[in-house]
Amino acid sequence: MAEDKKQTWTTYMAISTVIIVVCATLSTFKGGGFSTRSLMNQTMASDQWTFYQSKSLKSYIFEMQRDNLELQNEQNSKLKVSDEVVAKYQEKINNYNKKLEQYEAEKKEISLQARKYETERDMCKLHGSAFGIAVIFLQISILLSSISALARKKYVWFLSLAVGLVGILYFADGFFLFLN
Repeated sequence: MAEDKKQTWTTYMAISTVIIVVCATLSTFKGGGFSTRSLMNQTMASDQWTFYQSKSLKSYIFEMQRDNLELQNEQNSKLKVSDEVVAKYQEKINNYNKKLEQYEAEKKEISLQARKYETERDMCKLHGSAFGIAVIFLQISILLSSISALARKKYVWFLSLAVGLVGILYFADGFFLFLN
């Protein structure tokens, strides 16, 4: 009869350990997935900021050219150059102003996209962190469960269950982020 009692709790211990192992495995996979997504979003955000810098440089070049044309046109007015030449300069200046407005709008759009990627990256980091903490607690739980099986100590299994529950809590937090 005593042997049947030992068999009963060890069966439950084996089942609980399998559940914890499954959660640990899923936490590892989900954490890795979120880590990859975080890295991808960081790369995409960096690409967007590089594109933003490119637009800024082009904008600066157009601004310098526009300023140069404005100075030349000012000189043309003082030198009483024909109205036709002054008009051509003014047309070119207006084209540069339109291009500068376009670059500013594009920079704003690029900036919004980069920030979106950064926000997604940060969310992925939060999810990945929760899964990482879950793996730690679940692995400790598995270790304690193994010790309880080898030593035939029921109280170590209960400790394993308590640690496993903390791990499962963080595992659920990895999906829903209710602890942050």
